[in-house]
Amino acid sequence: MINHDATHQLAALRAGTITARELMAETLDRVQDVNPEINAIVALRDRDTLLDEAERAAAGPLQGLPMAIKDLSETAGTVTSYGSPAFRDHVPVADCPMVARLRKAGAVIIGKTNTPEFGLGSHSYNPVYGVTRNPYDRTRSAGGSSGGAGAAVAARMVALADGSDMMGSLRNPAGWNNVFGFRPSYGLVAGGGKGDLFLSQLSTEGPMARSICDLELLLSVLSEHDPRHPHSSGPYRPKAQGRKLRIGWLANWGGAYAMEPGVLDLCESAVRVFEDLGHSVTALTPPFSAEALWSAWITLRSWTIAGNLGALLRQSPEMIKPELRWEIEQGLAATGADIHRASVIRSDWFRCTANLDVDILALPSAQLFAFDADWDWPKTVAGTTMDTYHRWMEVVVPASLTGLPALCVPAGFGASGTPMGVQLIGHRGQDAAVLNLGREYEAAVNWISQAPAF
Repeated sequence: MINHDATHQLAALRAGTITARELMAETLDRVQDVNPEINAIVALRDRDTLLDEAERAAAGPLQGLPMAIKDLSETAGTVTSYGSPAFRDHVPVADCPMVARLRKAGAVIIGKTNTPEFGLGSHSYNPVYGVTRNPYDRTRSAGGSSGGAGAAVAARMVALADGSDMMGSLRNPAGWNNVFGFRPSYGLVAGGGKGDLFLSQLSTEGPMARSICDLELLLSVLSEHDPRHPHSSGPYRPKAQGRKLRIGWLANWGGAYAMEPGVLDLCESAVRVFEDLGHSVTALTPPFSAEALWSAWITLRSWTIAGNLGALLRQSPEMIKPELRWEIEQGLAATGADIHRASVIRSDWFRCTANLDVDILALPSAQLFAFDADWDWPKTVAGTTMDTYHRWMEVVVPASLTGLPALCVPAGFGASGTPMGVQLIGHRGQDAAVLNLGREYEAAVNWISQAPAF
């Protein structure tokens, strides 16, 4: 049963062909067999406790389904380390709103999924739990920051996983693990907890799965309306696709984004599938300055991170990695005028996307195939030096900067045998249209069936 998607597992639970306890036992056996090789699931809870909890799972759309939570989300009674030695023993007393929604829907939390320290960087390694490895090549990265989630879903340890996405964290690992990852329109999945709820709009939570049907199932739970959040626009409601769509293929943004050889050819072949499905595909000239987008992005990102984690630099400077120190220092140095200038660029880009004569923008989900798991980050891509630890992920910025819905679909495998994905980016609020397009693509190709070998 563990090889089936969540929709099939839940159907079997409701039909009585498997019990929640049996599904949990099968899940934990799979984790025991597979996880030591890839290190995707961490802080695994006691087996007997989980078996008992499965029997008592709350009624709801996820009744009895085993899930592991990204280790950036507060989970009551389970270590939530954020991948940081400063929080190695941190056990929250309450769930964050997202985890509370999952429990209410009947999910049984088995543990956490690994992530880089405080989610910074698209390679899931940290001093607490170590490196998460790619199920398709254990010498390679699983991506990040939802790398543990992507690897766990790909390796059939869980059928569904939550993730969060500021800079491609639901898209890069989905592409590198041959699964689907969806960054919803900002506000569809309401974040929560302490801190600012008005100014910082770069990050959102979302679903990861092996089918679009499963993505929509999890999204329907995650997107419950939250009256405490000023931008909450949920719940997600599916809609029928009314017409054929116009897709704009942006490739490498006119040469602005360095790409490893093979990435563009593979991704363009995937995009051309939509022509066979009756949609139109047009190669677009870059509609906006990539350098302006990057300038706005690093200003707003660093400012947000400094606001959230600046106190940690003062309290425990020896416990933070150089990339976090750099982000905080950049953010603390930003002036009000810098923030305003960046937000004007962001606004200009949003107006630009709203006026484009296409329904969907298509881009690769990463600029290179999964790299060596022993690296911290790639210093060059196709001979171009990366001037920051995250410049190699610049291709995800156009959707993140303005909170657009972006679906990563599998694009196939490169010469090295590792997967790649394509981003399908829609207009704000058009999440159902993006997912409908993904469903058509899923029916036309069958990359998901190529499971990693264990």
